[in-house]
Amino acid sequence: MRSSLASRAVGVAVAAALLQLIMIIAFSWPAARVAPRDVPIVVTGPQAAAVAERLDRERPGAFDVRTERDEAAARTALTEREAYGAIVTTPSGPKILTASAASPVIAQQLTAMAQHLNPPASPGRSSAPLVEDVVGADSDDPRGAGFGALALPLIMSGLAAAVLLTFAVPAAGWRAAGVVLFAVLGGLGVAGIAQGWLSLLPGSYLAVAGVMSLTILAVTGTVVGLAAAVGRAGFGLGALALLLIGNPLSAATSAPEMLPQPWGEIGQFLPPGAAVTLLRSTAFFDGAGAAGAAGILAGWAAAGFVLLAIGGLRERARDETVSDREPALA
Repeated sequence: MRSSLASRAVGVAVAAALLQLIMIIAFSWPAARVAPRDVPIVVTGPQAAAVAERLDRERPGAFDVRTERDEAAARTALTEREAYGAIVTTPSGPKILTASAASPVIAQQLTAMAQHLNPPASPGRSSAPLVEDVVGADSDDPRGAGFGALALPLIMSGLAAAVLLTFAVPAAGWRAAGVVLFAVLGGLGVAGIAQGWLSLLPGSYLAVAGVMSLTILAVTGTVVGLAAAVGRAGFGLGALALLLIGNPLSAATSAPEMLPQPWGEIGQFLPPGAAVTLLRSTAFFDGAGAAGAAGILAGWAAAGFVLLAIGGLRERARDETVSDREPALA
C-alpha cells in the first residue's frame, strides 16, 4: 500500500513537472521568436522595383513584397487585409502607409524601417519619412495591448463553462441548449465591456457581439463535445488544443507572420487564432478577410455539437441496456 502511494506521488509529480515545462514552452517560445516572416507588404511608385530588391537583399525572408500600380491600389490592399503596410516611393523620399489595426507591431517595424529607406536630408528638408496610419487601432488602445488580452479570458471562461455544463446538466440536449445560451449572453456581455467600458473596439456592437458569441460557441461546444465523447479526458484534450497550443499561437499581440512557421499558420486554424482574425476584420476592416476565420470557428462549433450528439446517443444506449437488465436481475 505504501509503495503504491509512493509510486503514485512520484508519477503525479513527474507529470506535473512535464506539464509545467510544456506550458512554459508553449507560452514563452512563440513570444521569444517574434520576427517578420514573409509579411505581405506593397510597394509602389517610380522606385518600387529598387525598394523591393533592397528589402529582399537586406531583410531576406522578412517580407513578401508585391508591387501595385499606384498609391490608391496600395491603400486598397491595406483596407482589404491583403497587406500590412505599403511603401510609396516619391522623388522626395518614401511615404509609409501602415494598418496598425491589423498589427501594431508590424506598423511600428515598418515605420522604423522607413528611416533607413529615406534619402539623406537636404538643407531645409526633414529626413523623417511621412507615415500615415490608413487603418488605425482604437485610439484608447494604440498598441493593441487591450485587444491582445481579450483572447485568453474568452478561452478560459469557455473551458470553465464547459466543465460546469458537463457536470451540472446530465441531458445532452439541454447541455447543448446551455452552450448556446452561454454563447449568446457571453457574446453580448463581452462586447459591451470591450466597446463600452474599456473602449477597445470600434464597429457595430451587434457584429462584435456576434464574433464573441461564435468564439464562445466554438470553444465551449468543442470541450463539451469532447467530454461527452471521451469522458473527463476531453477536458484535458480541450485545454491542450485551445489553451496550451491555441492561445500562444493566436498572434493576438502580433500577427501570424511574426510567429515561427508553420506554427503561426497552424494557429489560425484553432479557435483562438481564428477568433482574433475575425474580430480584427469585423471591428476595424468592415468584414474584409473575415470569411475564412468565421468558417473555421463555425466548423469547430459544429464538430463539438456532433461529438455531443454522439456522446448523448452512447449514454442513452447505456441507460437502455441497464434498464433492460434490471427486470432480469429482479
